[in-house]
Amino acid sequence: MSIPFLKGHGTENDFVIVPDPDNALDLTPAAVAALCDRRSGIGADGVLHVVRSAAHPEAKGMAADAEWFMDYRNGDGSIAEMCGNGVRVFARYLQHSGQAAEGDLAVATRGGVKTVHIAKDGDVTVGMGRARLPESDVTVRVGDRTWPARNVNMGNPHAVAFVEDLADAGDLYSPPPFSPASAYPDGVNVEFVVDRGPRHVAMRVHERGSGETRSCGTGACAVAVATARRDGADPAVTGTPATYTVDVPGGRLVITERPDGEVEMTGPAVIVAEGEIDADWLESAVR
Repeated sequence: MSIPFLKGHGTENDFVIVPDPDNALDLTPAAVAALCDRRSGIGADGVLHVVRSAAHPEAKGMAADAEWFMDYRNGDGSIAEMCGNGVRVFARYLQHSGQAAEGDLAVATRGGVKTVHIAKDGDVTVGMGRARLPESDVTVRVGDRTWPARNVNMGNPHAVAFVEDLADAGDLYSPPPFSPASAYPDGVNVEFVVDRGPRHVAMRVHERGSGETRSCGTGACAVAVATARRDGADPAVTGTPATYTVDVPGGRLVITERPDGEVEMTGPAVIVAEGEIDADWLESAVR
């Protein structure tokens, strides 16, 4: 017995895509971690479990607005509220499989229904919703150095720290410590940011549950929002959209925050392979 899968990435944030329209598969945390293992599995930052909204208990309430639910899992098997690069790759898969065409579609996520536009040039734009900026003093630490961080929530939590050099982030093998602990009771994604030019920044990120990744879509959005506030370019105040180019190790994303608070992210999404998972291997891998 085998299980179909595909492999895709968005600015090198890579995913195992598991189509399961009827939600028939039991994707346990151990199974997800085994699939994402880069030595003994397929290898990925996370799993995109593709399920019809009506077939998933967490998405039934969104079925009238979005046919498909992105049941996203981090590389360690934990559940995440949202994944911005994942939504773009999820949309590309739906187009690849004939479930969607160029133009607009809606995707249900644990962070709500996201609007997606698949452009003719191949880029995918995702409406990421509004950022929330909890008013709290947060710091992050690498070794003996600490930095103040902006608390930004894009449906999942982020701590955005501006540094002089991206090397200041260290190796990012383990989660950078933060304080106070009460700011992020379920952990946090930490972004380290440097300026590259006007409305242009670069970042590295430690993603909660995955380690350092080549890109993080919600993180890029959080970085753009935090940078706009630092620059005095809050669109709600100026009445003008704020667009930032965000370089990530795996490529480039363009983030726009509009005066109504809606954040849009545009970038590439690629399907690179498809095949079959050996079900016997997967069963033995999680014993």
